[in-house]
Amino acid sequence: MMHPENQSASAAISKSTLLRFEPIARLSPNRLDELAPLCIVEQISKDLDPTRMNATTQALYLVKGDLGIRYENGNKLILRAGTDAAKHPLDTERLKIKDTIALTPIDIVRIDLDLLDIMMTWDQLSGYPSAQTKAKSNTSHNNWQLDTASFHAFQVHNGVFSRLPPANIEAMFARMTAINVEAKQTIITQGQEGDYYYLIQQGTAVVSRINDMSQPPVVLAEISTGDGFGEEALASDNKRNATVTMKTSGQLLRLKKQDFIELLKAPIVSSINKQAADEKVASGEAIWIDVRFPSEYKHEHIEGAINAPLHELRQHAAKLDKQKSYIVYCQTGRRSSAAAFILAQCGLQAEVLEGGTRFANNF
Repeated sequence: MMHPENQSASAAISKSTLLRFEPIARLSPNRLDELAPLCIVEQISKDLDPTRMNATTQALYLVKGDLGIRYENGNKLILRAGTDAAKHPLDTERLKIKDTIALTPIDIVRIDLDLLDIMMTWDQLSGYPSAQTKAKSNTSHNNWQLDTASFHAFQVHNGVFSRLPPANIEAMFARMTAINVEAKQTIITQGQEGDYYYLIQQGTAVVSRINDMSQPPVVLAEISTGDGFGEEALASDNKRNATVTMKTSGQLLRLKKQDFIELLKAPIVSSINKQAADEKVASGEAIWIDVRFPSEYKHEHIEGAINAPLHELRQHAAKLDKQKSYIVYCQTGRRSSAAAFILAQCGLQAEVLEGGTRFANNF
């Protein structure tokens, strides 16, 4: 966020400039491609303090000019752009910096500390860069790990993968396999049992559903590189509720059902009892979401609940407030488990009401 009296923003920084900084220079090419458009150079006037905003959540890199630094112990330092010291981020929390002052007009770049750390984690766990690993890897199912394009900045920072413990991330990389697919190839079919969770490594696919056997399928969405699919059936232990067909040729990564439940669903989908849920909603911290069909919702629902049927949840998710948390429920908890996972993929916080409406009858 800019402060109008002391700074202005220019165009996104170039990748060549980012490569001057550590540990950014260690990111893979795909991570750099994602990070560069998110980084804006801020021009800050002399005698102003660039660390007075969001200092504890951001790393600041000095691109141009001289910056005076005063530490909590009273020591002072002048940091000059282009020097070895300026290659590293100005992390005020870690370095115990009290305040700073622009000794000249300066240019800085702010980067969210969590985003940078998660990007580094993904790259290191996926094996980039690792010439020895590449030389030893002769099987196609491991090659994707070396420089995968599947995990974009939004996903690793706000989506489902940002909530995985590091051990689960590493295990997921080890257990996923890559498959090459052709245009018009059907990957999952509506009505089938769920067996895999998929990520699109490369290519585009179409999601469709048959609502009326006498009518052609309805196209629900078009998904592409970095998107996941197939989680609804696995998270709810139900049958596939849509068909996914490749629009182009490409490559998919897939994870077996049991691995998905162990590594992805278990650490992400958490439950909450009715009393605790009521307290969260009453305080304004959370909002109810009923993921059942409109007819079920109309028959009975928790007062104040939003009706966002599971099969339409992705469309509803785009309109939800990311500053709020959500408590999802259905009849038994099965559909709401799938819903919580979908909301997590969309960067939203969600919990599942224990037992569903069968154990929460005091509406």
